[in-house]
Amino acid sequence: VQLQASGGGLVQAGGSLRLSCVVSGIASEDVSVMSWYRQAPGKQRELVADITSGGAANYGISVKGRFTISRDNAKNAVYLQMNNLNPEDTDVYLCSVLTSRGRLYGQGTQVTVSS
Repeated sequence: VQLQASGGGLVQAGGSLRLSCVVSGIASEDVSVMSWYRQAPGKQRELVADITSGGAANYGISVKGRFTISRDNAKNAVYLQMNNLNPEDTDVYLCSVLTSRGRLYGQGTQVTVSS
């Protein structure tokens, strides 16, 4: 199973980015919850948002109202639209899926927000 994240980069405060993560090697029917986490070196991994196969979304307090998670079950993909970014959002963003095999993580994509 592979989780390929993309879309990170450098953006100024107030800007936007859209992250994508495509899951391969497992059927979409076997993927229940799709999630985005973020983690900086030496810090605990933080849940950014997750979404069920039925489309119910949940957000971390620090991103609620600014980020939107979505998924395309046909493409086995999850997306994260990030608006009004601030320097505190600088992190490595990891996509993750919950499957019958357990929770799996991808390698992540770096998001850097300059002030």
